[in-house]
Amino acid sequence: MTAPRPNYRSADFLRAHIRQTMAFYDPVATDASGGQYHFFLDDGTVYDTRTRHLVSATRFVVTHAMLYRTTGEQRYQAGMLHALQFLRTAFLDPATGGYAWLIDWNEGRATVQDATRHCYGMAFVMLAYARAFEAGVPEARQWLAQAFDTAEQHFWQPPAGLYADEASPDWQLTGYRGQNANMHACEALISAFRATGERRYIERAEQLAQGICQRQAALSSPASAPAAEGWVWEHFHADWSVDWDYNRHDRSNIFRPWGYQIGHQTEWAKLLLQLDALLPADWHLPCAQRLFDAAVHRGWDAEHGGLYYGMAPDGSICDDGKYHWVQAESLAAAAVLAARTGDERYWQWYHRIWAYCWAHFVDHDHGAWFRILHRDNRNTTREKSNAGKVDYHNMGACYDVLGVVEGCE
Repeated sequence: MTAPRPNYRSADFLRAHIRQTMAFYDPVATDASGGQYHFFLDDGTVYDTRTRHLVSATRFVVTHAMLYRTTGEQRYQAGMLHALQFLRTAFLDPATGGYAWLIDWNEGRATVQDATRHCYGMAFVMLAYARAFEAGVPEARQWLAQAFDTAEQHFWQPPAGLYADEASPDWQLTGYRGQNANMHACEALISAFRATGERRYIERAEQLAQGICQRQAALSSPASAPAAEGWVWEHFHADWSVDWDYNRHDRSNIFRPWGYQIGHQTEWAKLLLQLDALLPADWHLPCAQRLFDAAVHRGWDAEHGGLYYGMAPDGSICDDGKYHWVQAESLAAAAVLAARTGDERYWQWYHRIWAYCWAHFVDHDHGAWFRILHRDNRNTTREKSNAGKVDYHNMGACYDVLGVVEGCE
């Protein structure tokens, strides 16, 4: 039975929902020997106690920092510090400044399973340190600067004005280039500027946004992408030309799926307006509106509700699954657009997406959100959280909207 529908624009509701979501993880996620567990079934059972992923590790820092800043409760501060210590002792290689992608943690000892250097992972390292500094960890400012300098040294590509994506443990770049790492680096650098006031962070964030949302998006032309002109494609070659075939047969890849990601168009819309609030530019708002409007027009499932995952260049839906993060980022984008423009239709989208999530994604029995649903909204996996999830997107969406509605009250 679905719980009674709340007032989704209420600050009290948003604060409560963040707490209720974190209650799924806190305190059962804490591993006294180090960090947090990363893999949970729907009922909260930990199904893998040893595998630890860089993205989950960093996102636990972020979610605890959000809860601490929202509530002031010491237990969330303790969780943030526990997660920070684990990030720095289990994942960081002090000799190179790199962070392991995947480790095995057993009896207080880390064994690196995958030492590949990912810019996507470094983006979340920077975000974790920025949020920790905001939450009262003074050393995190230096850690943030070190992570930024490492990314600049090894991933930054001056001719493209964007970051490369992947390197070997000794920093030899592969030929893959992706928008996703740059999008999350933009997110991290916005937070870094908010936390520190250092202009180099926000200026780099603007450069990333221009590179992806203007130059790279222009490569989605009427000839190449008749249903997605000006949309953000995911995958590129080393020279930043479009790779239309990367993972074409792996459309549900957890970090690099094929197709236009509906949720990444709306996530960019949110980031562009957050960027605009700090470093205004005339192009931010019209681009944000165009990306959001096109994404919900093409991506909303009129029959079953919710936003699809992936769309092919011809407009056909290539992955009709419903993913939690797509809905979460889209409702946050809708709220930010509504507050910025005063256009009621964005609040209508906000309520439509929230009502869908409340009915289908929020687990009213065990807590947190389901990860992925079938098109008809059946839960097709018992995994509540696998690598990278930890409900970062939905808690973060509530946190972003909280900033919007508190400014409106």
